[in-house]
Amino acid sequence: MSGVIPGAPLPGVGGPATDRAVCVLAPNPSPMTLDGTNTWIVSEPGSDLAVVIDPGPLDEGHLRTVLRTAEERGRRIALTLLTHGHADHAAGAARFAELTGSPVRALDPAQRLGGEGLHHGDTVTTGGLELRVVGTPGHTSDSLCFHLPADGAVLTGDTVLGRGTTMVTHPDGRLGDYLDSLRRLRDLASEHGVTRVLPGHGPVLGDALGAVEYYMAHRANRLAQVETAVEAGYRTPAEVVAHVYADVDRALWPAAELSVRAQLDYLDEHGLI
Repeated sequence: MSGVIPGAPLPGVGGPATDRAVCVLAPNPSPMTLDGTNTWIVSEPGSDLAVVIDPGPLDEGHLRTVLRTAEERGRRIALTLLTHGHADHAAGAARFAELTGSPVRALDPAQRLGGEGLHHGDTVTTGGLELRVVGTPGHTSDSLCFHLPADGAVLTGDTVLGRGTTMVTHPDGRLGDYLDSLRRLRDLASEHGVTRVLPGHGPVLGDALGAVEYYMAHRANRLAQVETAVEAGYRTPAEVVAHVYADVDRALWPAAELSVRAQLDYLDEHGLI
């Protein structure tokens, strides 16, 4: 929710972020979505097939821009993948499937359209492209990341943002799961050559390990602040938010309250409050 991770400038519409990944920014900026939702077109160099990750909101102009961007690069959309089911990432998926004829694959069965499910450890191959599915629950229970080994990159949806930090969407999202997911991403960065984060919102990050370690430190710090606030007599989630998140834009307090509820559950589960 607060704190800024330095990052490279966000590629513009059709702008390349790696040899294989191109970002198309959806026109849905807000305090929650930052500059807007990043829709990713990913393809192997020389291939005529592409995968789209998170087609974004149900915005006809944006969906057609994604399709046109792929076509201008000589690519046909063969598959659509979802990092999770939040509307700013997935609401346009059904219409995008109509426009492209491509199936939609997701962890949540309710989000799939003519495609198989996705699970941690799966490998998706299309037109020579290889994407490895990384289960990263916490922001939501259905959150996934996609490891792009050929580019040393990971597409993180809302699990790691390009600017600021994400929320744990209580009660679907759970803090314990989220901390485990951050550890999984840390291992990916430290042991498997991942250097870049291609997020669902905000700029591309050039230091994946540094970004994940920042997130882990931030979460530990916030958790300690919440625990201290409870010990000081702040009992309700709203009271804790007003005390702990006083440095955060009040427009983000409703989202902060979801994270606080997740933190209170975590502290209670571990006998810390």
